[in-house]
Amino acid sequence: MKSTILFSLTAVFLLSGCSQQIQPASAPSQAIASFYDYQLLSPTGSSLSLTALPQEIVEADVILIGEWHTHAGIHRFQTDLFKELSTTNSTLALSMEQFSRDKQTVVDEYLTGGIGEQTLISDANAWPNYESDYRPLIEIAKTEGRDVIAANAPKPIVKCIGQQGIRYLDKLDIDEKSWLATNIDLSDSAYKSKFLSSMHHGNEEQTQKQFAAQMTWDATMAESIVNYLALHPKAQVMHIAGKFHIENGLGTAAQITKLNPNLNVVVITPIEKVTNEGSDYQLKVLAPPKRFVKQENMMKAYKTIKNRNNDLVCK
Repeated sequence: MKSTILFSLTAVFLLSGCSQQIQPASAPSQAIASFYDYQLLSPTGSSLSLTALPQEIVEADVILIGEWHTHAGIHRFQTDLFKELSTTNSTLALSMEQFSRDKQTVVDEYLTGGIGEQTLISDANAWPNYESDYRPLIEIAKTEGRDVIAANAPKPIVKCIGQQGIRYLDKLDIDEKSWLATNIDLSDSAYKSKFLSSMHHGNEEQTQKQFAAQMTWDATMAESIVNYLALHPKAQVMHIAGKFHIENGLGTAAQITKLNPNLNVVVITPIEKVTNEGSDYQLKVLAPPKRFVKQENMMKAYKTIKNRNNDLVCK
């Protein structure tokens, strides 16, 4: 159980990779004075305005935006960019890590006005920060009639893979398997090396199971996007996910390219320091505060995760 607890907590850390009206940060020179502020830069570090970006990436089939979850400035940028893209692109769709495939019909029902927001939150297992961080995106999509792709794999299944490994897939029924990517590649890669180097707890066997869970997320999100574009070849998809999933063209980004090398994928990654050597567009924001200073506080977090996982039932 200890290794499972550590996987859950580590995953939280990895994927962390919110009355006065705030105007869009269209001027790249705007100072970053608070967690609401952001500056947009090109892969080479040149300042870039929000209004100029859509034209610069007009040929992109997929726009991947990484986030530190709950970061107000990043969520503000996501909303600003989605609004900006919507003004010129009638085929724009939104794809989200924050909803899983098995909840697609619930998301669709909300977008068409069949259910209210509280029903969406409960029935689609919306994230706890939905109302503050993801509501703006969903409401734009709803108002403008945009598709929203519930792209991710169901969290309970992913957690069970983290416990039992990729062989857990053999226990799933046909419907459950349809909520996951058809192929989950666990072979050696730059992404696997990056993931393994970030894991500091547990034995080798458990770490491999944790990577299987991570790749289930990435492969499923990628396949969801590629499948949508196969049905809507003229569409442009803006996908939001934790920074770790997409930065440097790895994770979900690499899986998209593997499934369809012809797709043009653009990555926008939150950063603390500007570089002129990367391949991603850069979103400079204030870095999140350090999660823990004292060891005892970290152990309290472990205990909370342990209690949460006690309710997990795997086949």
